[in-house]
Amino acid sequence: MELGIHLPHIGRKAGPDSIRRTAILAEQLGFADVWVSEHIIVPKSGGYPPSPNFWDPVLTLTWAAACTERVRLGTSVLVLPLRHPLPLAKELATLQNLSKGRLILGAGVGWLEAEFEALGVPYRERGRRMDEGIAMMKAVWSQDPVTFHAKYIPAIIEEMRSQPRPIVPIPIWIGGSSDAAAKRAAGLDGWHGSRVRPENAAEVVKKFRAMRPDTGFTISLRININEHNVDDTRTALADYKAAGVQHVMAAPEDREIDAYLKTVERFAKAGEGL
Repeated sequence: MELGIHLPHIGRKAGPDSIRRTAILAEQLGFADVWVSEHIIVPKSGGYPPSPNFWDPVLTLTWAAACTERVRLGTSVLVLPLRHPLPLAKELATLQNLSKGRLILGAGVGWLEAEFEALGVPYRERGRRMDEGIAMMKAVWSQDPVTFHAKYIPAIIEEMRSQPRPIVPIPIWIGGSSDAAAKRAAGLDGWHGSRVRPENAAEVVKKFRAMRPDTGFTISLRININEHNVDDTRTALADYKAAGVQHVMAAPEDREIDAYLKTVERFAKAGEGL
């Protein structure tokens, strides 16, 4: 089972030095990948997210890529319906090539309705825009010239060109717990879920393996850790592995960077030998 770690690009700990230090440490400790999340704009009061200071995920991963050589770079997750697929496809292809093929696109439909309203995106169309956006990006990445007839996303693409194309395909892992998300994930490269307790993991794995028995389809989970609980994660990690989970990404909740980095080190130790 592979382990990943979230980068500190959210809240008061976010900054170029914090991101660089964590990315380099993650590579030194042997983590498989480093990860980022996304919110573009959030209500002033709402309880979540706890901070509006969300550094852009694609640019953060580009910075992390420049500081490292081996670790993969993942999004947990990009809210695809909020973005037009054409500039996003260009950004992701560029990052894939700059990083020599290390990108994993974790993607979700989103849930914060006010964010959709602020960006002028119909909230109730987000699932359909998600599917169409993925299809549009895959067409741009694989066809030159490309023609794509869109229904929900404003785009007229007839015999057009967009380069660079990714040097290797970008795997797409779908986040979300709904039946629609599971079906969407099964048609792509992986599922990147959250809020799955160790005792429930086997049933989740069974569901996905019934749809995608090949091990090329990755079952990944996101968990939250902090300086108070990180040492207790070893048992949970062992249970996830026994259930057939292939990848676990931990997101430290510590607000100060020194505590954050210590939590990263202790999580690496908790996962040794798994």
